[in-house]
Amino acid sequence: MCLGVPGAVLDIDPDERLPMGTVDFGGLRKEVCLAYVPDVQVGDYVIVHVGFAIALVDEAEAHRTLEVLRAMGEGALATELGVDVAELAR
Repeated sequence: MCLGVPGAVLDIDPDERLPMGTVDFGGLRKEVCLAYVPDVQVGDYVIVHVGFAIALVDEAEAHRTLEVLRAMGEGALATELGVDVAELAR
C-alpha cells in the first residue's frame, strides 16, 4: 500500500542541491526532501510519500488524515514511514 502521510515542517535546510527539512508525524520526526513544495515554510503541513513532501495541506486536514491512518493500525503508518512500530510509540 502506498500512502501519503501528513506532517508538520519543523525546520528547513536549503541545501544547494535539494532542500531538506525535518517533518513531525505526530511525535515521530523524519528528514524529508522538500523540492516538490518550493513555497513551504516552517509550520506548514505537507503530505509525504516515500521521503518526499509532495503537497501542502491545511492543519485540520492533516490531523484528520493522521487519525484515519492510526485507526488503520500502527503497522500501516509505520510501514509507510519506513520505521519500526516501536518508534511510533515513543
